[in-house]
Amino acid sequence: MSISKDDILNAIEEMKTAEIMELISAIEEKFGVTAAVAVAAGPAAGAAAAEEKTDFDVVMTSFGSNKVNVIKVVRGITGLGLGEAKAMVEGVPATVKEGAEKAEAEEIKKQLEEAGATVELK
Repeated sequence: MSISKDDILNAIEEMKTAEIMELISAIEEKFGVTAAVAVAAGPAAGAAAAEEKTDFDVVMTSFGSNKVNVIKVVRGITGLGLGEAKAMVEGVPATVKEGAEKAEAEEIKKQLEEAGATVELK
């Protein structure tokens, strides 16, 4: 007896969410795959890739060898006091700025890197 894709889809359609999650886990375990990869390869991934990202988070991943200069730059960018800026720098990875436009994010990244920090735009 052969089961068609339509039969499988109809059976899944009638399942509860918890049952579907269990099925996904079982498929991942049995075949050594990840459902997230299959979803990312679908048409939604192509649409997301077509949209250019406009807002960036500036994340400092390391303060480098000149922590004092990085603290000064962080204070200038964020307006934080000395104690808060020092805590942010020492607490890397730390988000220095959220939702910055591309040009602003790149300028902040440049300032931090010139001070010796390692920075990522996300």
